[in-house]
Amino acid sequence: MIHKGVGLFPTEPVSIMRKYTHLAEELGYANVWFGDSQNIWRESSITMGAAAVGTERIVFGTGVTNAVTRHRSLLASTWASLAEFTGGRVALGIGTGDSSLRTMGLKPLKLAELERAIDELRELFAGRDVKEASSGASFHLNYVTEPLDIPIYIAASAPRILELSGRIADGVIVLVGASRTFIQAALDTIEKGAKASGRTLDDLHIVLWTPTAIQDDPVKARDLARAHVARVCIRPLPAQVDSSLQAAIDRIRDSYDYYHHMDTEADHADIVPDELVDLFALAGTPAECEQRVREISDLGIDQISIVPFVPPGESREGTIRTFSEIVDRVNQGRDGD
Repeated sequence: MIHKGVGLFPTEPVSIMRKYTHLAEELGYANVWFGDSQNIWRESSITMGAAAVGTERIVFGTGVTNAVTRHRSLLASTWASLAEFTGGRVALGIGTGDSSLRTMGLKPLKLAELERAIDELRELFAGRDVKEASSGASFHLNYVTEPLDIPIYIAASAPRILELSGRIADGVIVLVGASRTFIQAALDTIEKGAKASGRTLDDLHIVLWTPTAIQDDPVKARDLARAHVARVCIRPLPAQVDSSLQAAIDRIRDSYDYYHHMDTEADHADIVPDELVDLFALAGTPAECEQRVREISDLGIDQISIVPFVPPGESREGTIRTFSEIVDRVNQGRDGD
């Protein structure tokens, strides 16, 4: 069974993000993941807290945060508080840092630094002391009186971080597109890391993070997904892209503007060819998207989390509803096999 997730970048007011969250809960989505990029979107922690009011089942996560703009103490306190408020319905999604850092000229964390940050977060959630890196002083969460079970997910696309995720994470947010080839390569790499720590893929929760545009007009759908596809294909991936597409990827990499990160009208979207869209997005008519979901539903993914892209000013509600219907039909078909 494939579970449903939705990634919501806070590009709209908090009240609207709360409306999408409640709709997702109503439709049976398992998770809602909020983007965290303080210079281009609304504040993620406030958005999650407001969206959680009145919910009963859906799990709240970041897609994703970082340990640079968010100090360890701040991250730990945010998630301890959100876990307390939601009764433990949380999933801390973290990465090396992307637009939240690059919009200020800062570099992402090295993998060893990310691993250390995760170790320290787990210590803080356990109620233990951690040393502050610059001062050397010890600190802890004073109100945590018993260990907290807060799963940590790593967002990954490149081989080294996929392997790290398999070794240390509770879950992996996999950003490698919607092609069987790239998904399987990512799973194989995660599994390699899992084996290094005495685990298997069954010990991790695998979330496939995919830009999604579902429209009656397939050309319009592909156009809407191009900007996010640009973000995916400029990163190292676990499998090789056909050499005929490398020149296009190089052009995208040279022109990518992080202040228009995930913006459907970004200039860098215009140079993304259809071939890359078909590899790295779920974009097309409802029937086309349903077929793509069926093609990847047997790969061992636990959840497909869509990032819905719609024309400027249009509600994401329709895409959230349509994708829910698609997954429900796919799951019904699999149950009947």
